Amino acid sequence: MGNSLHNKIYLGRRSVAVLNSKRVQAMICVGAFASIGLVWLLIRAFK
Repeated sequence: MGNSLHNKIYLGRRSVAVLNSKRVQAMICVGAFASIGLVWLLIRAFK
């Protein structure tokens, strides 16, 4: 456990980036599902 302090500093430094990336990934997933749903509705409406 000699690297516990280094791990705490590393995790503290990375936590913001990890949260931001997870938030960005969630927004990308929601946007992708919404766009796929809209495209599917448009295809059904035009058929």
